[in-house]
Amino acid sequence: MYARDDVATAHDWQQLPSGEHVEAAVDGFRMLADGTRLRMMWLLCGAEYDVTTLANAVGIARPAVSQHLAKLKLAGLVSVRRDGRRALYRVRVGHVRRLLGEAIEAAHHRVADLPDHD
Repeated sequence: MYARDDVATAHDWQQLPSGEHVEAAVDGFRMLADGTRLRMMWLLCGAEYDVTTLANAVGIARPAVSQHLAKLKLAGLVSVRRDGRRALYRVRVGHVRRLLGEAIEAAHHRVADLPDHD
């Protein structure tokens, strides 16, 4: 359970978010709807990676990783930090980390045929 769960009321869920918020959320979900990007984001939740290390970890070519990272950065999901000539990437905010955790946990429940939580 998250802090937001404690303070959300039925009223909160009946007020539609603004169009700008919905568009930003849809863009984020669109970025995460790709298996390669989801795997990359999962790794980036736990540590910083450069392009080469991330490419080796997910098993795809460096140019493809660079393209995925550019899209994720544009969507505001990852940040980049320079360390000399190296660019190190990491998930930008804790919200994304929690979202990924919940998505994988929900998938685990579905795959393992476990009951849902309330």
